[in-house]
Amino acid sequence: MSDSKQRVFDDLKKEMENDKSLPLRKGATNLVLGEGNLSADVLCIGEAPGFWEDKKGRPFVGAAGKLLDRLLLSIKLPREEVFITNVICFRPPENRDPSPEEILAFQPYIDKLIDLVNPPVILTLGRFSMGKFLYGVKISSIHGKPQVVNWNGKSVTIIPMFHPAAALRSGEVMQKIIDDFHRIPEVIKEIKEEKVKERNKVEQMQLV
Repeated sequence: MSDSKQRVFDDLKKEMENDKSLPLRKGATNLVLGEGNLSADVLCIGEAPGFWEDKKGRPFVGAAGKLLDRLLLSIKLPREEVFITNVICFRPPENRDPSPEEILAFQPYIDKLIDLVNPPVILTLGRFSMGKFLYGVKISSIHGKPQVVNWNGKSVTIIPMFHPAAALRSGEVMQKIIDDFHRIPEVIKEIKEEKVKERNKVEQMQLV
């Protein structure tokens, strides 16, 4: 991770902390923008900070976070190698669902964060982050299935996942999220191979 990326991230966080227009600030303890590798191949986007995230100022550190850590390790992708954030960065009261207006208020900052990390793969954890990229679909029908979208002129592969908290409540969802995670390494491998092919093609054209 470059020092310049870290500086941009730090500035973005300060900007958010100073933005008095952001909703949910009054009842929150900490702003939770995210953490991890700012040059990661995989960006994980969840829903919102919960009780422990609000206390510690870090994303996914409660029970759902521990499950996410285990799922990532199961595919040899330690937490430190990905970047983790949410669609909103202050805890909603009683962990209620974020409203469309709240998601919209945080959107410019989350978009800047996505551009900063610039990942080839985004894991959306739950329906709220999935809805940022994919419209009119149900997570039950497309979970674990890679979807290529255009993000600011670049192709990004979105892999919709159930939220880890949902897996903790249902054995059926737990098995599905485990199976979906196990397919991620193959998706990453295919994307990297395609990038190599494209680079070789460009180099060959330049030689002609």
